[in-house]
Amino acid sequence: MNKPGCRAGRRAREKRRKKHEGVSEVTLTHEAQFVLLRRWLKEKGFASQSLIPVNFHDTGRGLMATQTIKAKDSVISLPEKCLLTTRTVLKSYMGDYIKRWHPPISPLLALCCFLISERYGGDASEWSSYINILPKTYTCPVYFSDDIVDLLPRSLQKKATEQKEQFQELYCSFLMFFHSLQPLFTQPTEELFTQDALRWAWCSINTRTVYMEHDQSDYLSREKDVYALAPYLDLLNHCPNVQVEAGFNKETCCYEVKSVQGCKRFQQAFINYGPHDNHRLLLEYGFVAPDNPHSVVYVDLGTLKLCLDEQDKQLTQKLLYLRDNDFLRNLTFGMNGPSWRLMTALRLLSLKPEQYTCWKSVLLGAVVSRDREEWCIHNALKLCNNLTDDNVKALERLSQLKQGANLSLLEQLCEVESLRQEEQRILEHTRVVLQNLWGQ
Repeated sequence: MNKPGCRAGRRAREKRRKKHEGVSEVTLTHEAQFVLLRRWLKEKGFASQSLIPVNFHDTGRGLMATQTIKAKDSVISLPEKCLLTTRTVLKSYMGDYIKRWHPPISPLLALCCFLISERYGGDASEWSSYINILPKTYTCPVYFSDDIVDLLPRSLQKKATEQKEQFQELYCSFLMFFHSLQPLFTQPTEELFTQDALRWAWCSINTRTVYMEHDQSDYLSREKDVYALAPYLDLLNHCPNVQVEAGFNKETCCYEVKSVQGCKRFQQAFINYGPHDNHRLLLEYGFVAPDNPHSVVYVDLGTLKLCLDEQDKQLTQKLLYLRDNDFLRNLTFGMNGPSWRLMTALRLLSLKPEQYTCWKSVLLGAVVSRDREEWCIHNALKLCNNLTDDNVKALERLSQLKQGANLSLLEQLCEVESLRQEEQRILEHTRVVLQNLWGQ
């Protein structure tokens, strides 16, 4: 699930992305957990005076630059000794247990088990200073109840359900391995390695690790080992408009993040996870980015069927051509209206029997006739209105559920609400674009 050079993930903006007028940033430097973290990192060779932890009113916890960072300058350089990787785990007290287990467990699971164990050890654990600043819960869909999953856009519901099923399968598949670790603990492993504990560790790794390739270990499965938890660095928040260069520098033996544009003094320093839309950000990182230039609204096959003429004798063949040419996925609306892929799919679906020989040119972007183009615009508007109605209903339901919700549930609902609001904004722009096209 990692993406090269951009994997310092984060829970759902921790304090929610709301603008609170009159609320200023609050430094966290003197809070006990951050004092201990910085002291612990200093012992490992890292000391940063140019970045301090701050609670920002719009993003929650993040890092503020205490001095100007010029373009191409280093934002942060974290020594390898500060990184928590599978190498750390295999050299630890848990290493022999992992090495003896067959078939080998995955790099991800090895890291999960180590995090759970270190959290259990409390202040006596070597990594406690880092564990203590990790979120206690996350807002990735794997934490969502089925009722909340049902409030996601239809195209995201399937992925969210798959994520939950994959996690459930992971947990059930390794109950025997968890039990094999019993000699390490006084508490029964079934009480320690619970589904909740594994979900917390799984999300900690999937949302917060940086991408770092490691040599394949004989003691782990063949899955790519590309994870590294990076204390302090992972406090950097994502901004889709920021450009950075990030990666492990073998010469300095540090994981480095360099700013392409620079950062002004007393402003929040950001990282960029990659050109991800809000569906992917919520699914993998547990948050939504307002005004995300990469965001779109997806048209799933169920919604697309609103345009299908069941009396069309060529319908089965049309859908077959669309599927075989990969035109039944990534059909979207953006700020500039319907995507080329969506309009191409609609054009093929619009073909009359006497026009069907044109299907190849249509898939290359050709416009068949004025009346068919009007049909496409009309049906694109129909799809847009259907998605808008779905959004309105979901937002009404979310508003109801937020009343009296506990903090954890409220954070989840707020992220889904943010996603729906962002999609509503895109659909409003799309409707204007389509109405203008219809009037031409």
